[in-house]
Amino acid sequence: MVNNKKKRNIFADKATLVLRKMLSCPEKKWVTRDFIGPEGLSIGMAQGVLEAMATGGYIEWSKHGPASYALLTNREKLISDWLAVYQFQLNEVDTYYSPDKNILSKLKNYLKDKQYALTIHSGANLITSFVITDHIYLYFKSKNWNKDILDFRQKLDLKELVRGGNIHIIRPYYENSIFFNEQTIKGYKVVSNLQLYLDLYNFQPRGQEQAEQLKTILEEKGKNFYGS
Repeated sequence: MVNNKKKRNIFADKATLVLRKMLSCPEKKWVTRDFIGPEGLSIGMAQGVLEAMATGGYIEWSKHGPASYALLTNREKLISDWLAVYQFQLNEVDTYYSPDKNILSKLKNYLKDKQYALTIHSGANLITSFVITDHIYLYFKSKNWNKDILDFRQKLDLKELVRGGNIHIIRPYYENSIFFNEQTIKGYKVVSNLQLYLDLYNFQPRGQEQAEQLKTILEEKGKNFYGS
């Protein structure tokens, strides 16, 4: 039983809900029940993730019966190891083309009652204005992908090219956790700064530059960068 816990992949979708919550409040003393709830983590899963994090050297787990708690002690190592295994290419992306210069605003209006979040440069630029690009990347949640994408394309007149495009609609690899701590910036829904950083870091072109610029700007504003 202990070996299974040690082997748990803490960077898998649901498991990252534990990481994301701990990073959002790094000084908090966490107990297992803090991670149980509507997201669907069981007590066993939450405990297994904490065991694996303790083994990996990311947290200290003080075990004192009812007074037991876990404390995040190596945030930088956690992020570094996460970046080593996560690639934006793990997502499935449908790509289309629009020549409309106002397509981002039209996307916002079309998606106002739907679950979506901008990412990559189209998300980060709302904070940094660092990379000039007409490419738009957004996560989209759908129970009937083919039906919803057809409606998406028809309402916004998105074209399917033989190759390339500038509108990238993403089926998230992190299906359960991608919208954790999503934020609204200038009226647009955007993934958390943590998820922006993860998506950008190994992305080409200019992803790592944008990721570091984003981190610098937010830290200068005194924000908990990894937790927002």
